[in-house]
Amino acid sequence: MNRIVQSLRLVLAALMFFSALLALPLSMAWGATSAPAPLPDVRPANWAQPLDTRINLYRMAPDLYRSALPAVQDWPQLQALGITTVINFYQHGDDQWLVDPRVQQVHLPLRTDRIDDTDVIEVLRSIRQAQSRGTVLIHCKHGQNRTGLIAALYRVIYQDWSKEQALAEMRGGGFGGEDRMGDAERYLSDANIPALRSALATGACSTSSWALCALKARLLGAIEGA
Repeated sequence: MNRIVQSLRLVLAALMFFSALLALPLSMAWGATSAPAPLPDVRPANWAQPLDTRINLYRMAPDLYRSALPAVQDWPQLQALGITTVINFYQHGDDQWLVDPRVQQVHLPLRTDRIDDTDVIEVLRSIRQAQSRGTVLIHCKHGQNRTGLIAALYRVIYQDWSKEQALAEMRGGGFGGEDRMGDAERYLSDANIPALRSALATGACSTSSWALCALKARLLGAIEGA
């Protein structure tokens, strides 16, 4: 009796073993056909479009471009784009490469590790004012974190992007410098967008009435009214 039970156990084990062997190729084939296909690497059409990656030159809008610090030899290309105003966030000015007197130079140095709402409002207001006169180029040294932050804020404030959409372009747009984006990303994530929009619309210099620029304005107003 024990021998019969033992034999049956051996036969059952053998059947299970061979069944597993037969099922393995089928499961592999099923896994190969049911695995999700990788997403296509397609750049969203509303992201900044590359024109010259050598200087990180991208078109954000028909009248707005972004880049790294250009050189003298880059001006003919920028001139062909119809640039009428260059807004520079780098600590050094543009006099070394931009000598066309017809182009307005706006120098607003930024540091993303200490940027505040007053800086952002001044820059965004300058961009919009310059756009009313023609096509604008914004740049810093590398065209990455300072330019990237302002570009992202422009998207959110003026083009009604969400913060998540703007961050996605900042990180994945191919501009480089992702390892140095921490300060820019933190500011954008914490930014009070309604307050920034309100300040821009009313002509205020900051979102805070206690900002130094606001205190100066009130002091000057009091002196002039005396």
